[in-house]
Amino acid sequence: MTSNLQNRAGLAIGLILLGVAAISVNDMLIKRLSGGYPLHQIVFTRSAIGILLGLVLVKLEGGLHLLKTRQPGLHLLRGLLIVISNMSFFLAIAALPLAEATALFFAAPLFITLLSIPILGEKVGPLRMSAVVVGFVGVVIMQRPWAGGDALQASRLVLFLPVLAALTYALNQLMTRKLGVSTKASVLSVYIQAVFIVVSLGFFVVAGDGRFVAGDSSASLAFLLRAWVWPAQDDYLTFLGIGLNVALIGYCLSQAYRLGDAATVAPFEYIGLPLAVFWGFVIFGDLPVWEVWVGIALILASGLFVYLRERQKALRVTRLQGGRRA
Repeated sequence: MTSNLQNRAGLAIGLILLGVAAISVNDMLIKRLSGGYPLHQIVFTRSAIGILLGLVLVKLEGGLHLLKTRQPGLHLLRGLLIVISNMSFFLAIAALPLAEATALFFAAPLFITLLSIPILGEKVGPLRMSAVVVGFVGVVIMQRPWAGGDALQASRLVLFLPVLAALTYALNQLMTRKLGVSTKASVLSVYIQAVFIVVSLGFFVVAGDGRFVAGDSSASLAFLLRAWVWPAQDDYLTFLGIGLNVALIGYCLSQAYRLGDAATVAPFEYIGLPLAVFWGFVIFGDLPVWEVWVGIALILASGLFVYLRERQKALRVTRLQGGRRA
């Protein structure tokens, strides 16, 4: 039994590392395309490819009948949350350096800890709560409230977008803990891609001709509302890579949190921070300013502390349960 649990934990960690690596590549590719294509076109293309691959995985995991659910409303809500999270983050990276947007997004584990109190009824002790406060101090430093608008690379609204993405991602992860008990990872991925397709088609109907984009629109607003265009030949492989990536991401993340408890899996998501710094420098020539480095350090330290405390708590519970069985 112990060996089986260890194997499941090891597989969960491997899946989360693969998923986060795919996310970093996905973010870099979308940032590259953000200057010439609308976000909803990229989302539609990647989700159309991703849902086809997801359906293949559903077939392999047991058959298409697994798509039937008694909780359509919860799956729809989960899909909308991840759509808001993804689109908020992608709008941010159109205007912000990749490392800065990614670091702000890593407030998600702090939100998960806070939201687990009212949603899951969990108790958060003073040490973990203090770590959460430290992490949010890092978020505030990266927001640079003392700086004037001219000193910032983007507007205050754009700086808030990764934080909104983190909040909705945290809500999504809490829902995944509940839905993942009875739903295959491939099915969870297909549901999400279906919601992405519906939302992106809605944007196409309303704004697909670019009627709402003005000449002085910000990079994020132009990315959201730009007209659909036929991809350049050089970008075909990029669109295909994004589509393949999204299927891999959806499956790896859902499966990782199904196989392993959050306290074990979530700390490995922080590999996304150095990867974002790497891609930002290598592809876009960006290096974080000092405020961002300070924020990264505080968010990373607080997030890892929170998860280490959760891990210790989970181990104590497991020992107590084992003692009772004995």
